[in-house]
Formats: sequence, C-alpha cells, structure tokens
Amino acid sequence: MSEELSPEVIQRRDLILRNLQESLGVDKLSKQLATDGKVPHLYWGTATTGKPHVGYLVPMRKIADFLQAGLNVTILFADLHAFLDNMKSTWELLENRVVYYQNVIKALLQSLDVPIDRLHFVKGTTYQLSREYTNDVLRLSAQVSQRDALKAGAEVVKQVSSPLLSGLLYPLLQALDEQYLKVDGQFGGVDQRKIFILAEEQLPKLKLGKRWHLMNPMVPGLTGTKMSSSEEDSKIDVLDEAEKVRAKILGAACSRDQPDNGVLSFYNFVLFPIVSPKAIQVENHEFFDFESLKTAYLSGKLSEESLKNYLAEFLVQLLAKVSEKCDNDEVRNAKEKGYQNIEVKNEKIEEKPVELDANQKNWAEILLRNEILNRESLEATISKISQERPLKLVFVVHGRGKFHLGFIGQILKIKELHDAGIPISATILVSDIEAYLDNEKVSWGAIDARAIYYREMLISLVKHLNLQDLVKIQIASEIEGYFSSDYVLDFYKMASAVTRDESTICEGTSLSGNLVSLMYTLNARLVQPDVLLIGKDSANLAELSAKLLRFIGQTPVVHLATDEIVGCDGKKMSCSNVDQLLDPLDTPKQTKTKIARSFCEPGNLSGNVAMQLAQQIVFRVLALKNEKVELRISRSAENGGDVVIRDYEGLENEFVTGSNPEFPLHPADLKNAVVGVINQLFDGIRADFAEKPRQKLVTDAFTVSKGKKK
Repeated sequence: MSEELSPEVIQRRDLILRNLQESLGVDKLSKQLATDGKVPHLYWGTATTGKPHVGYLVPMRKIADFLQAGLNVTILFADLHAFLDNMKSTWELLENRVVYYQNVIKALLQSLDVPIDRLHFVKGTTYQLSREYTNDVLRLSAQVSQRDALKAGAEVVKQVSSPLLSGLLYPLLQALDEQYLKVDGQFGGVDQRKIFILAEEQLPKLKLGKRWHLMNPMVPGLTGTKMSSSEEDSKIDVLDEAEKVRAKILGAACSRDQPDNGVLSFYNFVLFPIVSPKAIQVENHEFFDFESLKTAYLSGKLSEESLKNYLAEFLVQLLAKVSEKCDNDEVRNAKEKGYQNIEVKNEKIEEKPVELDANQKNWAEILLRNEILNRESLEATISKISQERPLKLVFVVHGRGKFHLGFIGQILKIKELHDAGIPISATILVSDIEAYLDNEKVSWGAIDARAIYYREMLISLVKHLNLQDLVKIQIASEIEGYFSSDYVLDFYKMASAVTRDESTICEGTSLSGNLVSLMYTLNARLVQPDVLLIGKDSANLAELSAKLLRFIGQTPVVHLATDEIVGCDGKKMSCSNVDQLLDPLDTPKQTKTKIARSFCEPGNLSGNVAMQLAQQIVFRVLALKNEKVELRISRSAENGGDVVIRDYEGLENEFVTGSNPEFPLHPADLKNAVVGVINQLFDGIRADFAEKPRQKLVTDAFTVSKGKKK
C-alpha cells in the first residue's frame, strides 16, 4: 500500500500515526488521505465532569497532529454521560462546563500554535436524546450480549459483580456516536480499544459502516496512577496558578524503578512532540528524542530534581499562554457557574396522608379482593377517584407472536371491576417494542405492522364482548411524548438505577432483554395509569417498575395481578406455542381440534384444560352477553340428555358426580360445549377479518422486513 501513496500522503499519514500505541484500519485511513477531495474526519470525546487537567495535553497534542495533517476533528462533549454520572450535576451546571471545556481546549490548541479552523465542538445531547439515535441503541442492544457489552467497557466502566445497566449501555452509545457525528474514525486512549472493536464488529451489521480507530497510550498521573479529574493529587488543572503547578510537579512520583511514571510520560508524549525538531536541554545536556533522555535519567546522568524543574517550567510557560487566552468574562462566568458547590437534591416522592370517603373505601376493598402489587400506593390512587374521575386501568400488550385468547383475562377483569361498582376508564396499550427487545420476537421492520394487527384484533375482540364503550385500544408509538427527549432521558436515568442481574427478566443473553422493564415502565406511564393489569407470573416486572419510578421521583403504579389463561397443553397460553394457543382467526375446526386434544380425564379436575377454560373464559363471556347465564350442553338421551348449567360450581358438580349420578358429564360433551362458546366469540372476529384489507394486516404483521422502524 505504501508504494502507491505519494510522499505528501505518507508524510500526513505518519504525522497522524506518530506516538500512538495502536491503530486499527490504517489502510482505510491511507486510502482516504489519497482520495482527491476527501477530508477524513475523526472525533474524540470527553465527559464534562471535572475540570480539564494537563493530562488533556496528551490527546490535545495528537489532535494538533491531526489538524496539522489536514483532518477535520470533532470534539464531543458527552454531557449526557456527565449528567448520568450518579446524577451529581444539574443541566445548568453542565451547560456552563461545556462552555468552559470548549474555551480551555481551544486555548490549549492555540497555545500549541495549531490552526483550529477544522475543529468542531458538539454536545452529546444534541442528538443522543433523539428518537432515531435511541432506535439504533435498541437495535444494537439486540445483537450485543450482556457479556460482550461488559467486556467492551471493561477498561472504562467500573467493574463490579453485577454492573449497572447504564454501564453496559455505555460502549454501545460510544460506538453509535461515530455514525451520528458522521465521522470516518475515532480517537481515544488505548483503554477504549474494546469499545472500538465492538464498533468495528457490530455497526456494519446494522449497515452503519466501519471506521478506523487511533489510540494513544494511557499516561500515568502524578501520583503514579491514572490521571483523573476526581483525584486532586494526580492532576494539575489547566488553569492552575504557576506555584501550584511547580509544587505538584516537584511532588510527583518519578522513580527510576518505574520508568513509565507520569513525569517521563509527559516528556515522551507532550514535550518532545511540541519542541521537535529542536532539542530539550537539561543540565547542559541536549536531547533530541525521548529515548536518549530516558536513558540518561535511568542511568543517573540526570537528577530527578532537574528533570522535574524543566518539566515544571515548561508547563508553567505553556499554561500561562492558555490562562492568558482564558482571561475573559465568558470563561470566568462559566467556571464559576459550572463548578459551584450546589446540593443536587434527589427527587423524592412526597407522601401525603389521605382520607377516603365511603365510596372510595368500598372501591379499595373491591380491588383488594384481587392480588395487588405495589399496594403502598393504593390509598393515594383511590383518593383521586370519583364518579366524574374514573379509575384509569391500563393493560399493556406486547405482540410477541400470534394474537390469542390469553389476552381476554385482563379484559374480562376490567368488566368485572366495573360491574362491582368502581367507575372505570380502561385502555389497552399495544407496545411491541418490548417484543423486539425480547429476543427479537418481532422483527425490527415489522414492529409497526405487528402493532396495527394487535390493535385491530383487540378492537374486534372488545367489540364482540360488547365492551367498546368501556375499553379503548391505543398504540404506544402514536401517543404524544413517545421517544421524546424527556422519555429518552428517563430511559437512561432508569438504566442507572438497576443492575444487570435485577433487569434480567427475559430468557436469552442479548442486552436488549434487560431493557424490557424500562420500556414497559416508560410506555405504560405514557397513558398515566392509576392501576396496571398484569399476569401473576410477571410480578417481578411490577417490582422492577416500582423501583424505576421511585428512582426518577415518581410514585410506583399499583398493579393488579390476574390469573394466566390456560393453553391447550395445560400451561399458560403463550404466543410462542402456536399449536396450543387459541387464535381467533383459526378455523372453527382448528379450534375444536386443539381443545379436543387437551387433557380432560373423566371426573378429574386436576389439570383439566376444558374445565379451566370454562372457569376462566366460558362463564365469564356468557355473563357479558346474557342476564341469565346458561351453558347448554347437548347430550343424547342414552347419555343422560341435555343439561343446562348456570355457574362453574354447577359444572364441576355435573362433571365429577352428575345431577344424575349414572350420567356424569363426559369429557367430549364438555369440550364441545366449551368449543361452542369460544367459536361463537371467534365467529364475529373471523367475520371482521374476512375482508382482504384486514387479511393483509395479518400478513404484514408476520412478514420479515429489513426496513428501519422510524
């Protein structure tokens, strides 16, 4: 490759690559440098937490090389990351810190006599809270495992046995920044290497391109450890006074037994690149390169004191230029406002004592006959309810697969609570993003089509249950505020509240499964529910949701847990088991066949699917349609003749002993009766979907599309 490059391109490339510890994708970089009209573009990012310190001279010296080599350079101020750093800062503080950082970095580069016309500054929040960016975070999380995310951040995220979810997301966000900053490459410390590898491996899978990556060595701090904004003794602030600079340099660790100490590293990565090709003169010795100076020092030819004194005076003179350029009201105001000592108050839930009137006490008592989760919020919730302000019940549906009768349990519960006297306003929220995050049970390109299919199925089911005046259906993505900047910010706040282990509620290893509880909470909150309906097997989701809401200063939502509707195999009816679920669009024969295969031993109630379907669905549906509940079961005369049963207890008696003990109810007759009621309900839905436009909805919902959801 080098033989094909012009001397000018080779010179630019060598300037870009000098003093780096590692470079990935150099061939691509070289090709871009050799392309007429192409100006390669890279970015370097920093979180605006502490003040810039002299450790920044190392990346700034390299950024100076990049600018002198004719590259475009973007510096990213990661204000979102800074805000989420234990949420120690306010947005007002961070706005001022960005101003401070920008002025100091400009002054640093100008003090190195570097032209900055190709230098650009960007705040992370200008794009990281957008819907498009967040969509790509979710897409990326579905293809990255928990293990790979943890591994990628191993050098930059604090390692604990069960890391915070935000720490696992960090490498994904940094990788995606490359796409949204429209750069050709990224520059960072060698501690970023695993994040760079993740970006190179994963972004092309989303057709977001592959970039080159440049890494500078990690320079030790003055105390011998990594220079850090949070360790006062390890750093020198760029605007520190001269005496403080001298004192810290003279007190720095510089042992000949540790040749990689911070003092020698500054000579290597800052001083020599700045003065080259001129020499550095220490104790009347001239040194044109770092290795000769290092050898002289390690062999004892140079004293520690003289080495430190030269470095101290060099830094004092350089930082004096920086201070002069920063001696203005804008920088002073930004420094004062950005680093003032303020107490960042954690958002707390204000708990006020409530008193319930007679109606409200009665409604609370009705609710408490059910399994209530997060019940500490129940009284406060009920205290808001009146005939004019109904209880807002919400049931969140995730379209993981084929629509089935298992969703009827929560719908019937809504009706039963209403009939018990509670004023109700109910919403079924269709939120299929969770189905994508759960092992991609709906493809990315089919999310919208799946949501529409579920909405139309629910509308039809609710209509044929005669509940359309009580229950409305809504798609989460169509609600105002869905994936707004506030929504996304709360998403990241919540990711800072729970660990990997706490948020692992889905099977599989992809990181996206850990995000399901966050999206469930955010999407449910869009409709501002009083009570959320949930299956009893999802109690852990209710607990997680409560923790997430408390973390952002909001009251946990009361959950009412309902029994799971049984499938034809005796287990919970599930989208993932097509052969055992009851699909309203199955033919009458298919429905009959599925129920006919189910376990239903004569006289045995244990595990009896037909009896469970009768209890959970048949009698409850009949009660919606008739004032007098009657389940008519046809039998031949020789088998005891027809029977009419008015409640489930009567059915149990008829099945176990029989009103005529010589003729207890036969399983086949029981199943036929159950099939009859269910098929009668399904007939209306089948009729609704008989038209071609509705049939196309079903087809589109299960068509794998490569398109990107907007």
